[in-house]
Amino acid sequence: MAVSPRVRAAVSALPGYLPGRPAPSGPGGASYKISSNENPYPPLPAVLEVVQRAAAELNRYPDMGSADLVHALAEHLDVPAARVVPGTGSVGVLGAVLQAVCEAGDEVVFAWRSFEAYPIVVGLSGATPVPVPLDGAGRHDLGAMADAITERTRLVLVCTPNNPTGPVVGAQELEAFLARVPRDVLVVVDEAYLEFVRDPTAVDGLAVHRAHPNVMVLRTFSKAYGLAGLRVGYAVAHEPVADALRRAAVPFGVSGIAQLAAVASLQQADALMERVDAIVDERERVASELARQGWRIPRSEANFVYLPVGSSTPDLVAACSDAGLSVRGYGSDGVRATVGDVPADDVLLEVCGAFLQRWSPDRVG
Repeated sequence: MAVSPRVRAAVSALPGYLPGRPAPSGPGGASYKISSNENPYPPLPAVLEVVQRAAAELNRYPDMGSADLVHALAEHLDVPAARVVPGTGSVGVLGAVLQAVCEAGDEVVFAWRSFEAYPIVVGLSGATPVPVPLDGAGRHDLGAMADAITERTRLVLVCTPNNPTGPVVGAQELEAFLARVPRDVLVVVDEAYLEFVRDPTAVDGLAVHRAHPNVMVLRTFSKAYGLAGLRVGYAVAHEPVADALRRAAVPFGVSGIAQLAAVASLQQADALMERVDAIVDERERVASELARQGWRIPRSEANFVYLPVGSSTPDLVAACSDAGLSVRGYGSDGVRATVGDVPADDVLLEVCGAFLQRWSPDRVG
């Protein structure tokens, strides 16, 4: 019998990350991928020009410290440069956080359902994931999360707006939560969808970071800035944690093209935020129409809506697929659909309206 190299049992037990499926072909050839929360707009011309020029130097290693990007982010966010740590998307930075903070036997508390990568990166670190169910409105139950903290807890993840359900964590409720968190436990505020938030009561991760030495912020250029294909995100952490992240990071992790594109995007922030405003307006249109149809969905402050259809999740995914839509199904919990592409949203609304005619509303709220 052939003997294979052994892999860690913890790795074999990990759930696989499932990317958004490619769009199927629907009636008349209609095909829309709204499963990955991608920005529907192409890169701005100024950003694309920078990327094209940088392609001529692919034979060179990038600046390992991402100095220009760190400087631009520090200026943009009004934080010390020593606190800014770029990485390969916010999930890449999170992986470095886990490597820097957690060991086997440590615990990481997070809401569930939330970002699918959380249990994966926690498991890879050797730590034990401690998922805490969301409340009935798809929101973090911070009281229950505080109750779940033990002497073994090293890290708490707070995703706001929450992916995949959409609600934000309020500023006051997070402060009350932090009052219960031991000071040696790191709290990561994951704000991947920050730019789409319009709720005035929502937490401002940077403000909380400034006030609490054990709070760090994760952000990304993938969503609002439309650089998902270049994989660049960053952390804002107090110096001891930021230094540990730099030590744990993969060398040369952020490509030179990604660094230049991110800096150019910050310089084009006003034009990019006009696009974000248009996506937010479209989100409100979609949410209002779903409510008119009879749907009861969580209040989303991101670039997606979440349909809590429970055991009917595969049926709604199939109905969308038949119409040429690729959406994200979550087991027997619900369906997430990216908004912002008006023709795709119109098809989604048509499918959802027909779905309610076949399944009773008490099964979809």
